[in-house]
Amino acid sequence: MEIAEFVRSLDREGGLLAEAAEEAGADAKVPTCPKWQVRDLLRHTGMVHRWATAFVAEGHTSYHPDGGLPELDGAELLTWFRDGHRRLVDALAAAPPDVECWSFLPAPSPLAFWARRQAHETTVHRVDAESARGGTPTTIPADFAVDGVDELLLGFHARSRSRVRTDEPRVLRVRASDSDAVWSVRLSAEPPVAERGEVADADCELAGTAAQLYLALWNRGPFPDVTGDSSVATLWREKSAVTWS
Repeated sequence: MEIAEFVRSLDREGGLLAEAAEEAGADAKVPTCPKWQVRDLLRHTGMVHRWATAFVAEGHTSYHPDGGLPELDGAELLTWFRDGHRRLVDALAAAPPDVECWSFLPAPSPLAFWARRQAHETTVHRVDAESARGGTPTTIPADFAVDGVDELLLGFHARSRSRVRTDEPRVLRVRASDSDAVWSVRLSAEPPVAERGEVADADCELAGTAAQLYLALWNRGPFPDVTGDSSVATLWREKSAVTWS
C-alpha cells in the first residue's frame, strides 16, 4: 500500500472511532479491552496520535516521550480526540517524502512507517470503539488486513520485546482464505521469525479471511479456524499482547 492510501485509511478510521465512541458514551465498557471504558480508549488513542504527530511535524530524530493522558472527559474529550486525529492526518499528508524522524520498525521511509503504523493503530482501536457501541462492525478491506498481519508478524514480533516464545521449537502457519497471503512463524526461545510463504512444516495453522486473522492476531476476535496443535494458538493468545510503555 502507498503512503497516501494509509493516510486515507487513518482519516476514515479515526472518524469511525469517534462516531462509535460518541454513540457508546464515555462510560461504556470496551469488550475487546476489558479493563477499559470508552474514555480510556479515547485518551490512549488521542495521546498516541499527538505523539506520532510530534515526530513527523517537529522532526524528532530520537525517541521523544508522549505527552501523557488528559484529564478531559465527555464532550471535551471527544473534541480533543478529533482535533488530535485531524492534526495527525494533516501532518502526514503535508510532510515531504524525505522527512527525517525517529521510527521503531523497518520501513521504506520514516513517513511510510508513521502513516502505516497510525493507520493500523487507529483501525484496531476503531474496532474497540465499535465493540463498545455494539452492532455490526465496519468491514476491514482484505489488502489492508494483509498489510496489518505483515506489520504484526514481521515487525512487532520480530523485536526482542516479543513474549511469544517456547522452549520447544514450533511453527505457526497463518493463511488468508481470501488472498494468496500465507505466513510461516518459527517460534522458539528467541523472538519469533516470520516469513511469507510455506517455508516450513507447520505444527498449527490459523486460517480465515485476512480481516478475521488481523483481528484474531491482535486479540480482537477469535481464531477463525485452527488445525494441528492448538496449544500453539493458545500460546499466541496468551503471550502476544502489544502494550504501551
